[in-house]
Amino acid sequence: MRVVLIYSGITSIGFDSIGIGAEGSWINHGLCLLSACAKQAGHDVRLIDLRRLKGWEDFCSKIKEYQPQVVGATMMSVDFEPAVKCLRLVKEADRGIKTVVGGPHPSIMPEELLGLPEIDYIITGEGEISFVRLLDDIKNGRHPSEKIIAGEPADLDHLPCGDRDLFGIGEQPWWLTDKTPFVTIIAGRGCIYNCSFCQPAERKIFGKKVRRRSVDNVLAELRLLRDRYHFQSFMFHDDCLIENQAWVREFCVKYAEQGFNQEFICQGRADIICKHPDLIKDMKNAGLVGIIIGFESGNQRILNFLRKGVTVEQNYRAAAICKELDVRIQANYMLGIPTETREEVLDTLRMIETIQPKLYSQSVYTPAPGSDLFEYCKQHDLLLVNSHNDYRRDAHMMNKIKGVDYAFLAKATARMKRRSQPWYRVMISSAIVYLVRKNRFTFAVMKQLLRNDLFRRLAHTIMHNFG
Repeated sequence: MRVVLIYSGITSIGFDSIGIGAEGSWINHGLCLLSACAKQAGHDVRLIDLRRLKGWEDFCSKIKEYQPQVVGATMMSVDFEPAVKCLRLVKEADRGIKTVVGGPHPSIMPEELLGLPEIDYIITGEGEISFVRLLDDIKNGRHPSEKIIAGEPADLDHLPCGDRDLFGIGEQPWWLTDKTPFVTIIAGRGCIYNCSFCQPAERKIFGKKVRRRSVDNVLAELRLLRDRYHFQSFMFHDDCLIENQAWVREFCVKYAEQGFNQEFICQGRADIICKHPDLIKDMKNAGLVGIIIGFESGNQRILNFLRKGVTVEQNYRAAAICKELDVRIQANYMLGIPTETREEVLDTLRMIETIQPKLYSQSVYTPAPGSDLFEYCKQHDLLLVNSHNDYRRDAHMMNKIKGVDYAFLAKATARMKRRSQPWYRVMISSAIVYLVRKNRFTFAVMKQLLRNDLFRRLAHTIMHNFG
């Protein structure tokens, strides 16, 4: 079968954005695995990455050129509109092409897609087994009568390595490392925690437990990546790599034994770091240079409201442990949370100012479909989200829910950054804001800057030597 997979993640960055930072260069591991599994079963697979295209005319030209028999698209909630438009254009080109959609949004809210005539099949959950079976059925003239097809969890060690060549691009390093070449990897699926802004959505996709590849399986992929791409740094995409301390300790020992010295980044939780500082030390010795911590809030009532399962004291202590070990911190935190008061916002900003992370990652709370907090917002008539595009979590994207003073959030954040950030960052940020207001600094200009290798190197140098 001639299969075309579609990556539609352009809501935040637009067309013609390939190679621009992480969002414009990172691969989609789900599509890479689907491609590898489909090719293993004898199907011909090609990719249309909207980030590479100039616009919708380019997309139509690619469909005409590739003449697929099946088109599959992955869909985040935020990319609902471009994904659906892709499939609509496919059907306009040839009604005989079978269209399949999968990913987080179809898994969480399949009913929203059921009535769309441009979609033939919806695969919920994990798709490696079900998608290949569907391709085989279509090839043999068997067309499932049900539009929704339940995915089947795979044995992760039995899956082939993802088809990274599908994307044909080098991933840009995250700000916590400046070593290139850089790659990303996923060691497991699922999350055992119960944060209200995420769950139970993730459990609907991956189940209640974390399923992790064996250490040997992950190291086999890293050896392949080292031999093929000569990577110098990498990032674990797992929601919380350090929740399984035994796995991490085994990885650290074998990583060193097998001659790896490339640095890496992962995500973790403050409470685990506090309970197992020796684990972070072992990871540091193995090559850990940075950890992304979801602090979320500096106020205990808000942390409890979010069901985060950590304390404010643990947030501070985890940051201190990482700094003692010279592990860089990316601090993820949210403002504009339902019921949050001004003083509680300031508690969070004071925490971030005190912690002084290497990298700030502030989000304005965005109700995520399928989460308990999303349902809370619906029940209390708080939702201001009018389209799927509004699911963007950018700090400058305001007006997500009722009852939040977004002007206050912007002013309070700006004051905190002026006090805590190095002078050059404040200068650069202020200059960009001024130029944007004067219509002299557009997204097109930013694209050109971020494509410039000298500019990217300068930005990384500033971050790492002076940040």
